[in-house]
Amino acid sequence: MTSLKLHAAIAASFLALAPVSASAEIVGKVGVDWTGNDILVDAVPDPEVSGVTCHVTYFDRSVIDRLRNGNWFEDPSNNSIACRQTGPIEIGNISLSEGGEEVFRAGLSLIWKKLVVDRIYDKKNDTLVYLIHSRELTDGSAKMAISTIPLFGQNVTWKNGKPK
Repeated sequence: MTSLKLHAAIAASFLALAPVSASAEIVGKVGVDWTGNDILVDAVPDPEVSGVTCHVTYFDRSVIDRLRNGNWFEDPSNNSIACRQTGPIEIGNISLSEGGEEVFRAGLSLIWKKLVVDRIYDKKNDTLVYLIHSRELTDGSAKMAISTIPLFGQNVTWKNGKPK
């Protein structure tokens, strides 16, 4: 079990009241050094927008690195995202607010740090924006990335009718 998945499982008890997020599937694992540190690639389908998949990368620290450098219960906040249309797009009940809504969350530390993917609908440009960042209770992180899915000219089905 990777440390991210272990952290996510441990943190799940603290997140019982949180909104349900998408489930990720590991589709790639690249070793980066001799100590066993890896970069993992997850495929994350949007639970309310079928036909869109985000690929998220994150760093998974090895036991050797944790012993050598300390900070045993935390992985770095370095991550990236790329979202693409992977089928016909059908949009369910999504938030149209400026703040958007959380699509995915996983633990990067035992309790405090979370890897988060938020979806924002840019109505003016008819585009879905996916933002990846880490959330910490003590200090926020400025490390973030975005990916967009333009809907203009696409055959998109809105379950509740297209917003006006």
